[in-house]
Amino acid sequence: MLLNELCDYNASLLQTFMFKDYCPNGLQIEGRAEVKRIATAVTASEWVVDAAISWGADALLVHHGYFWRNEDAAIVGFKKRRIARLLRDDVSLLAYHLPLDAHDELGNNASLGRLLGLRPMGKFGEQNIAWLGELEPPQTVRQFTQLIERGLRRTPQVIGDPDKMVRKVAWCSGGAQGYFEAAIALGVDAYLTGEISEQNYHQANESGVAFIAAGHHATERLGIRALGEHLQVRFGLEHRFIDQNNPV
Repeated sequence: MLLNELCDYNASLLQTFMFKDYCPNGLQIEGRAEVKRIATAVTASEWVVDAAISWGADALLVHHGYFWRNEDAAIVGFKKRRIARLLRDDVSLLAYHLPLDAHDELGNNASLGRLLGLRPMGKFGEQNIAWLGELEPPQTVRQFTQLIERGLRRTPQVIGDPDKMVRKVAWCSGGAQGYFEAAIALGVDAYLTGEISEQNYHQANESGVAFIAAGHHATERLGIRALGEHLQVRFGLEHRFIDQNNPV
């Protein structure tokens, strides 16, 4: 398919126009006009860029791309090396940040909920990207943590009583620890996200709501891979998910 067709389809599918984001969503670096092979990854690191080029990708689709708000605009250092590799090999870079967190079917949070058997009940937070749901059947914090560890292949950091029963859960992939207070106000038993901050330890202990940090990277593997698989089925594109392990 043509690159502009891929960009237009993704923009419509993910409704990128609906989001005020911290980076440009969609085409960030233009490569060759025709796309047959797409690689997907969480972050467009130098290692991922090299892996995509080595595989022969025409386009690299990621959750974390380039040109973030308030960052230095100079293209130097590792930013220069990444972009130079893409331009040299005429490989496009497409990035989808908040739209990929929020999407009802392919998004990080939708995929995370399905993986863990959470029944969606609603959304909350900035631009409704955080999710609320029920764990069926209810489990203890310890059991729920073990379920997360098996699903994400990463041991979560947990603050809370391991024997507490968990029925109502709020979750948001990535660095969404700032939504913890809102989740507490919704009456949840546990909050799941990627990262934890110092104050979350005290909030969890004082509220009795378990805080589970399962990794920024680990909680955001699912959406971009789902998007790649969707495009593979829909348009017959070759697809490869490139997973650079990141313990954060």
